[in-house]
Amino acid sequence: MLESIAKRIDPDAAWQFENAIFMENVMTTKRPLRTAMFLACMTLAVAWGNAGAADIPVITGEHWTASSAEVQKAYLIGIANLIQVETAYYAGNPPTDNQNFVPRLAKGLQGQTLDSLREDLNRWYAGNPDRLQRPVIETLWFEMAVPGLQKNK
Repeated sequence: MLESIAKRIDPDAAWQFENAIFMENVMTTKRPLRTAMFLACMTLAVAWGNAGAADIPVITGEHWTASSAEVQKAYLIGIANLIQVETAYYAGNPPTDNQNFVPRLAKGLQGQTLDSLREDLNRWYAGNPDRLQRPVIETLWFEMAVPGLQKNK
């Protein structure tokens, strides 16, 4: 009925009305398609995200000793950011020491600077050239954080 009224008033208006109806139908059919595409993309992202995590290399003493001072600091800044994010996330309800090592890592490294940690790691790997396969995070934990926990009791 609206279409016949639009045709009598203005033939151009009838075309606009038909175009509006067509576009409404197109948009109605596109919505489920968009939802399906979104869900498919999210599924792929999650699947690739999990597979990609296995591909992340563990940074060892070989990587550390071959890196510039700037790259070494960037690695330590990443560790510091991890500590800050976890500390903020668990501020209201921190996990026990058995559930998470980050609070102990933060306490064990208390008073250290990026430069002092970098120098300590360089010194440790220079003194232990046969242990260059050891991951940097492991060295940071056992050689710096654990002794720091003993001092910071």
